[in-house]
Amino acid sequence: MKKSYDNGVEATLGVIGGKWKPQLLCHLGNRPQRTCDLRRELPAISQKVLTQQLRELEQDGIIVRHVSGERAPFKVTYALTDLGRSLGQILVQMSVWGERRASEVPDMEVTHDHSGFSHILTTN
Repeated sequence: MKKSYDNGVEATLGVIGGKWKPQLLCHLGNRPQRTCDLRRELPAISQKVLTQQLRELEQDGIIVRHVSGERAPFKVTYALTDLGRSLGQILVQMSVWGERRASEVPDMEVTHDHSGFSHILTTN
């Protein structure tokens, strides 16, 4: 079934929206990673949700899943695609906006700055 959106912002948020996808993209922007690496970076995410989010990002063409090894246990790594890397500037801009907003609201904080997303821009 074809997905339909009212505008491009909604379509973008349909791909990167939610609590975990931006964080996954930030970590995958540093380097390709295995599921266990991502779990270590994001200890609060459940295995079920991690798998679901990775599958959705893969279906949307944002990440690619590489399986290596001749027999089980296989080594599975995830990496950003060129399309995923193209989100870098958007994610940096959203992060900078959020940081600025958090600095203006007394009961809001951002614990990490946009540097994780900036790395997506410099990765080949």
